[in-house]
Amino acid sequence: MHHLGFLSRLFSKSNQTKEIKKRDVLSIQIGDILEYDLVDYEVVGKITYREGKYKWYSYQLLGENKSVWLSAEMDDELELGIYEKIQLPEASQIPPKLEYKQTAYFLEEQGQAQVTGEGRSSPLTGQQMRYAEYSNQGETSNISVEDWGSEVEVSIGYTIQPYEIKIIAGSL
Repeated sequence: MHHLGFLSRLFSKSNQTKEIKKRDVLSIQIGDILEYDLVDYEVVGKITYREGKYKWYSYQLLGENKSVWLSAEMDDELELGIYEKIQLPEASQIPPKLEYKQTAYFLEEQGQAQVTGEGRSSPLTGQQMRYAEYSNQGETSNISVEDWGSEVEVSIGYTIQPYEIKIIAGSL
């Protein structure tokens, strides 16, 4: 038995070194520094959402004067978004349509996910949350609603291209 434990430790170590070498938006770690739009952000939180076999990520990025969230999911292709928290109380009802700053957003999808958190998001581990995604007419802007039971968080964001983000791996 001890022998097996040693082997699995060996293998997990070699996997980790591979990950450090090729860091991408799906393997960002707490402590990494990301550069976006000429601003450096530190990754202070990471949330992994799982719905069935499907999973996606949200990273809390702390900049000099603001905090944003980077969402990353691999659908048919990589989808990235930058989000900021907003106040929109009516979103907690998950209506078919939301209005924000004179723009209409329409419900695209909703579901439930199991959550694992790291860094500042660690307390979320083990929770189940409900989510809803809204888009404006041209799908240039999105509103994300997360219902954690005790509170509902609403964010507004937009899609970005992978090349717009530069990852500077943390001190690993």
